[in-house]
Amino acid sequence: MMSQLGRLQHLLRQLQRAQFGRRSEKLDAQQLALAFEDIEQAIAGIEAEDDKKDPTAARARGDKRRCNRGALPPHLPRVHVTVDPEDTDCPCCRSPMHVIGEETSQRLDVIPAQFRVLVTHRPKYACRACEQAVVQSPAPERLIKGGLPTEAMVAHVLVAKYAWHLPLYRQAQMLAAQGIDVQRSVLAFWVGYAAAELKPVYVRLRELILTSGKIAVDETVAPVLDPGRGRTKKGYFWAIARDDRPWGGTDPPAVTYNYAPGRGAVHGLKLLDHYRGIVQCDGYAAYKTIADAACDDGITLAFCWSHLRRHFIDIAKGGDAPIASEALERIAALYAIEKTIRGVSADERCAVRQQRSKPLVLALKPWLEQQLARVSSGAAIAEAIRYGLNHWDGLARFLDDGRIELDTNIVERSIRPLVLNRKNSLFAGHDEGAENWACIASLIESCKLAGVDPQSYFADVLTKLVNLWPASRLDELMPWAWAAERSADKFAA
Repeated sequence: MMSQLGRLQHLLRQLQRAQFGRRSEKLDAQQLALAFEDIEQAIAGIEAEDDKKDPTAARARGDKRRCNRGALPPHLPRVHVTVDPEDTDCPCCRSPMHVIGEETSQRLDVIPAQFRVLVTHRPKYACRACEQAVVQSPAPERLIKGGLPTEAMVAHVLVAKYAWHLPLYRQAQMLAAQGIDVQRSVLAFWVGYAAAELKPVYVRLRELILTSGKIAVDETVAPVLDPGRGRTKKGYFWAIARDDRPWGGTDPPAVTYNYAPGRGAVHGLKLLDHYRGIVQCDGYAAYKTIADAACDDGITLAFCWSHLRRHFIDIAKGGDAPIASEALERIAALYAIEKTIRGVSADERCAVRQQRSKPLVLALKPWLEQQLARVSSGAAIAEAIRYGLNHWDGLARFLDDGRIELDTNIVERSIRPLVLNRKNSLFAGHDEGAENWACIASLIESCKLAGVDPQSYFADVLTKLVNLWPASRLDELMPWAWAAERSADKFAA
């Protein structure tokens, strides 16, 4: 058993090296998580069997866990349970004993999700004297008029589907396990109503992001069912993200997704119509078309070093690739400098880049040109080098503007939840369904960036919207503003 434990621990260390090692050696994050889970579960199973056989080892492991497990959050409610001895009389003289101290321990407990029925009573009041007047409070507004769910229940369905990637048919099965018969089609009806109610907030979120001086843009496939052909067609989610935290900007981070039936520049032009500022993106030609179409050079493109690096990583994986390996080392030096200036002001970042990064970038371009002259024009390394040289002005733009990041990681991270949902749901049922997906996912991911619980947010915002929240105050419903208001209310209480 110990040899098996040692083998599993060795595998775990190998995976940890893959997680924190060089990028070229890293596994896909989701595959890595699954591998960690399986090995850690196997190690825990062996230790559990060993604990039963060796109480001394069990106590030692318990002491170690108590030292390393950390503290439970203070906001969680505490339920106190006192475990008294069966007999509190002295075992010697049988006199009553008194408490001289105690030991306490805390464990994380859970009450499984509990569905309940909210019964609303509206008494009618009449006057005994005149018997004419009857007074009754008006019925509260509902998102689903004449329907079963509260706004909190609809919020639960939205978050389960779009934040935790549970398709509606699975949610219907989970409800059935609790004895609640709600069909998948009914859940879909709730989601559609919620998306329609939330759309003005989503549209305003996009407007606010597009007022930023710098945004990051990317796109990903959104398969949509095409009943006429009996298969799916390729739609796209265009993501626009804002995150000024790396240079101390005051605009809160946020992201919005926008569905389009294609990937062509025409859709990007419509999306970024009237935008003026810096667009950080990959080398996709549509972005160049968008920038060229903007009048008065209103859009400035900044390209992504991470995309350039990937070209060389793919080549380096093949084995002996000295040019690719040196290119990766040179790019890594730029990233090392960026780590030292993350979070400082844009002016400070620009000054450091001029002093430390600019000489590296200026040396890299002629080196790439020299290597290009040495290799075959049809080789993969030549293609990677040409990609860098063709996008050079946009790649070097970060040197002169401290707001620009080295890469588009903020928007790429924001796209990952869409990919997870796509894997579980396979495709959207139609274009309108994809638009609803974009609406709700935008608000959920912006909640995450603002440190807001999406469930609480949707339950409260839906309630406000159905009670005719004024359009002039939509900014107060943005996730960051909502969080600030809740924090202020809590402080005042």
